[in-house]
Amino acid sequence: MSLWDAVAGLSIRVDGYTLQRRESQTPSGWTRVTTTVLAEGDGVTGEGEDVTYSADAHDHVPDELMLAGTWSLEDLSLHLDEQELWSGDPDDHTSQDHRRWGFESALFDLALRQNELGLGEALGRPERPVRFVVSTRSAPERWLEVAPELEFKLDAENDWDRPLLQGLHQLDRVRVVDLKAYYRGTSVDLLPDPELYRAIVEELPDVVIEDAWLEDGLREALAGAEDRLSFDAPVHSLADLDGLPLEPRWLNVKPSRFGTVRGLLETIEACEERGIRLYGGGQYELGPGRLQIQRLASVFYPDGPNDVAPSAYNEGEPREGLPQSPLPGTDGPGLGRG
Repeated sequence: MSLWDAVAGLSIRVDGYTLQRRESQTPSGWTRVTTTVLAEGDGVTGEGEDVTYSADAHDHVPDELMLAGTWSLEDLSLHLDEQELWSGDPDDHTSQDHRRWGFESALFDLALRQNELGLGEALGRPERPVRFVVSTRSAPERWLEVAPELEFKLDAENDWDRPLLQGLHQLDRVRVVDLKAYYRGTSVDLLPDPELYRAIVEELPDVVIEDAWLEDGLREALAGAEDRLSFDAPVHSLADLDGLPLEPRWLNVKPSRFGTVRGLLETIEACEERGIRLYGGGQYELGPGRLQIQRLASVFYPDGPNDVAPSAYNEGEPREGLPQSPLPGTDGPGLGRG
């Protein structure tokens, strides 16, 4: 039985839903906005989070969709295909996936809770403690002063030189370097640079290299690191994974990129069959989405370099007293932890 087949027939009763807007001023100076979807039925509430990055997009989250009734999870997902979830830019497919996941994850959470099932139990998988890394643009040394066992995912910068990379190698705490090659018009864009790529490959011989550009001569700069290449932003479906110019050995799984539970589970299952190693990614969730990506990691890739650190790591400067890796497992009902 496939992963999707294990949950597609879950019965779910929906009486209605409400929306909750969340905002947080980030340390880097921008305001993060997300919308929590609270699906209700038979006295139970399931939660999901729309993590669309544009604050304006959260002004038009639909609040009157016709979802009431008793469904199977599969039928309700098909019903969502017919709903007008998005009224923004029709070419913004990434945000449309985020919006869909906000609703779909809330309904999946509701189905699990109404059936008194945890995620692992529903899928026939154990839930294990979750290793996490801290994603930061700050110098990792500042974090290591207060928590010397932390591991990191770092966004590469254009001004990284070989002495800096050699220093990171000596720290032996960097597990993933993100080259951000597939973002355009954002604050995190990083233009592909063959010299930077070559330096990272040579000076950080053990790190996973995420979202490298493979055209315009850049693939040659990554020679010798093929088994360390990972992808994130370009992959929203199994078809996207199949369409990559090479089969990666790693994949960063952000559930909201896939839009639907079925799309997420089918891609995870294909990766397991092909020997593609997985780890989880976060999107500055402010609500239940953070706990959900942690629980998905606990079921599918607990030992990966998961960028799912508790939200407290996004809320200030390095400090003592924060939860440390690994996060304990959980056995309660639902999609999220606890």
